Amino acid sequence: MSSANKAGLPRFALHRPAELQVDAVPLLRQYAEPLPDLESEEFAAMFDRYGAARIVLIGEASHGTSEFYRTRAAISRALIERHGFNIVAAEADWPDAGRIDAYVRRSATRQWHEQAFRRFPAWMWKNAEIVEFADWLRDYNAPRADEQRVAFRGLDVYSLCDSIGQVLQYLDQTDTTLARQARERYACLSPWQDDPVLYGHMVERDGKDPCEDAIVEQLQALLKARLAGTPEQHEEHFSATQNARVIRAAEQYYRSIYRGSAESWNLRDQHMFDTLEALLEQRGSDAKIIVWAHNSHIGDARATSMGWGGRFNIGQLCRAAFGSEAVLIGMGTDRGQVAAADEWDGVMHIKDVVPSRPDSWEQQFLQAGIPASLTDWRGSDRKALRDALGQPLLARAIGVIYRPESERRSHYSQAVLAEQFDSYVWLEKTGAVTPLAHSTDSPSEADTYPYGV
Repeated sequence: MSSANKAGLPRFALHRPAELQVDAVPLLRQYAEPLPDLESEEFAAMFDRYGAARIVLIGEASHGTSEFYRTRAAISRALIERHGFNIVAAEADWPDAGRIDAYVRRSATRQWHEQAFRRFPAWMWKNAEIVEFADWLRDYNAPRADEQRVAFRGLDVYSLCDSIGQVLQYLDQTDTTLARQARERYACLSPWQDDPVLYGHMVERDGKDPCEDAIVEQLQALLKARLAGTPEQHEEHFSATQNARVIRAAEQYYRSIYRGSAESWNLRDQHMFDTLEALLEQRGSDAKIIVWAHNSHIGDARATSMGWGGRFNIGQLCRAAFGSEAVLIGMGTDRGQVAAADEWDGVMHIKDVVPSRPDSWEQQFLQAGIPASLTDWRGSDRKALRDALGQPLLARAIGVIYRPESERRSHYSQAVLAEQFDSYVWLEKTGAVTPLAHSTDSPSEADTYPYGV
């Protein structure tokens, strides 16, 4: 269990409050810094203020907005080039992110996207914006020694089937005895690999014996293995071990969804945080990580109605474990278009984003009148701004599902912005990501939290 577990975390002195009328507009006009062109030296220099951090978490208010992806990539380029950040860790599955990592660090084929991100929602990572960043990162890494190259990693928990396949493939190549034992242990899950939600139902509702013990035994076997070899082999062993951790977490996750949404959410974010810790340990003392995830994962949950309802997230765990060495950056928009589906496993559409509500944080930034800005409220000279942002208003979250017809209920919840993030990137009008052609042959492994964040 991580050193920053949910039981040991301090909580803000907050309760679910009534909505309050907040006028932060004058202070936002004073402190919001207009964003220059993404490719400019001036843009990169704006983010030097985060260069001393060990972990910079960059959020997004939706999973299908081009400007969020492009701005996040530009911030990441600046942190990599100017401040030595050497890991990008995304809200993506470990095996799929590993295909990008093989491309950017180990000269694998540029056609990584033909094999990766085949399940719903493919467009979330299989899009032109991600390809552009991956191409840049490959070029950046090319002249550098292996140990200096920037890695691209996945944090999420949904790749049960793919992760089992990768563990077995690794063991087939390195230790046939362990491979045979792994097949015996994972056989418990074989009937459910294509439908892990059904596995959870059978265990929690129909009394089937869980596969947990066998899965934990397999992870322990990999952790105990001391395989000598080249650095590449050590990397392969680390990746196999992470896949085994995903399998353990996924088995727990698909059972937990029948015990309540808070428990399954917390298990997922705990796994993502534990993966961050494993990445820091594997990279060593010079490890510096950039996290790409939804605002709902990287903003401190204790400052939101999500946290007041019993959920925690990566941002909260990072603050508890790393203090000021972790920086939380949110993003938001007022209107435009987004790539999203009507329901889980549905068809992607380009949807119009409804202009923000008058009782929302988005509306406060809109009224401030700066179309693209960075607002940072850290520091002793920003107390007035923190006070203005220190009350609860609504904040919008669009995942891979967007239901504008029920937007207030489906996509807004209360947040105390000053405590949720350290700073905020505002992009008034935004457009949809550009998805690549993708296959839907692979089964979906369901994200059961509403609206796919």
